[in-house]
Amino acid sequence: MRTPAIFAAMLAAALGSAPTAGTAAPAGRAADLAAAAKVLDAFHAAASRADEAAYFELLAPNAVFFGTDSTERWDKEAFRAFAHPYFSQGKGWTFVPSDRHLDAARGGDVVWFDEKLASESYGDCRGTGVLERQQDGAWRITQYHLTIPIPNDLAKEFVAKIRETAKPKP
Repeated sequence: MRTPAIFAAMLAAALGSAPTAGTAAPAGRAADLAAAAKVLDAFHAAASRADEAAYFELLAPNAVFFGTDSTERWDKEAFRAFAHPYFSQGKGWTFVPSDRHLDAARGGDVVWFDEKLASESYGDCRGTGVLERQQDGAWRITQYHLTIPIPNDLAKEFVAKIRETAKPKP
């Protein structure tokens, strides 16, 4: 009788111990992480050469970009409107990534990352975010968060300056 075998397979799938459709095998996972890393490299390269079309093509339609200022939360179109004057003048920005870490969700269609970034104008920065595989199979950035890490020894000083700046002016 096949019922116990079917029940066992259903139970294993429900508990996550059996592979299901869409689950990346180890080789597939490595390929997904490599593909996501290529998107991030292309993203930084496009910004550096002020290639607006290539840069924004790498963002998903529902993408959100968080800048270094606490007021900078842009959806894709708002971020494009902000960046367009720079790109249209051939002015991009260069962030050189290093020490990148990527991981994938079990289903294989979501990758999250963090990376250190070197910038001539901003110094040491960090980028974190999420990429999703789109319906056409292409990886796109759905969230990117650019930060300037503050050493713990300087944090209280910076917090005080931020609070002072945020105070309402009489």
